[in-house]
Amino acid sequence: MQYPEPISKLMDSFMKLPGIGAKTAARLAFYTLSMDEDDVTDFAKALISAKRDLHYCSICGHITQGDPCEICQDKARDRSMILVVEDAKDVISIEKVRDYNGLYHVLHGILSPIEGTGPEDINIPSLLKRLQSDEVQEVILATNATAEGEATATYLSRLIKPAGIKVTRLAHGLSVGSDIEYADEITLMKAVEGRREI
Repeated sequence: MQYPEPISKLMDSFMKLPGIGAKTAARLAFYTLSMDEDDVTDFAKALISAKRDLHYCSICGHITQGDPCEICQDKARDRSMILVVEDAKDVISIEKVRDYNGLYHVLHGILSPIEGTGPEDINIPSLLKRLQSDEVQEVILATNATAEGEATATYLSRLIKPAGIKVTRLAHGLSVGSDIEYADEITLMKAVEGRREI
C-alpha cells in the first residue's frame, strides 16, 4: 500500500537529512502528523529562518547572523592564533570548553580525493589571505583524526610553514576514562607520539 502523497513528500524531505533512512523518515513523518499545528508551524518557521537568516562570516567562515561574526568582532580575542576546523559545529564544540581565546577558520570540508574534494573546494584561499597579516603567529590545525583530516592537516602545514608561521596540531590519543586494551592501534600510536612530561 502506498502512502498518501503529503506523507510521501514529507518522508522524502526527511530522507534528505544525513542518517535518516526510510523507516526513520516514516516515523518522523507520522510523528509530525500527531503534533499540534502551532508546533508544526513553529518548526517550519525555524527551518526557513535558519536558511534565510544565517550565512557564513566573510572572515572566518563560521555561521552567523551578522557579518563579521561575534568571534571575529571580539577585540578581546588573541589575534595571534587561528584554530582551523572542518565545520562550524567544531567551533561551537571548542567554544563550550571556554579554554581557547584565539580566532577560528572554518574549512567547510576536508580534502578527499575519493569524493572529488580538492583544495579549491574548501575554504583555503581565505585562510591564506588571513595569514598575510603580521598578527598571526600560530595556526592550530584541528581537523578530525581521520585519513582525510590528517591529509588536510598535512597539506595546510606545507602551505603555511614557508611563511614562517608556527603550525601545531591538536593532540590525539586516549580519551579520559578509556582502557588501553580497547583502544585501536592508531589511537595508541597518536597517544604515544603526543606524550608529555608530568
